[in-house]
Amino acid sequence: MQDKEEERSLINVEKKLSKDGFTQDFNVSDGRLQTIGHDSNKSYGPEEVTIVDFYRFEGESDPDDMSILYAIECADGVRGTISNSFGTYADATTDDFLRKVDDLGKNLKKAHK
Repeated sequence: MQDKEEERSLINVEKKLSKDGFTQDFNVSDGRLQTIGHDSNKSYGPEEVTIVDFYRFEGESDPDDMSILYAIECADGVRGTISNSFGTYADATTDDFLRKVDDLGKNLKKAHK
């Protein structure tokens, strides 16, 4: 039996999300969510994106070293993940984009289950 900490590791959550169809990696560039990969170059505005779920993780040695992983679904059905530091160390570009998505009311709260 896995302990709760191991269950909540970033790698295990990414594996679960991948099994659930969240296979694309995203980043934010020029105010748009971009797919990452050699075979894909799609981009999406905040109005085309839904935050399906998110997970927060604390660093092993420093509780201030936190990150957050978002499960994202786009209007055309593309599903994937994007991560960001949480709090002080957050990437402002990614944070601003995801805040716009949330402000549009596009947060479905664990709808992928």
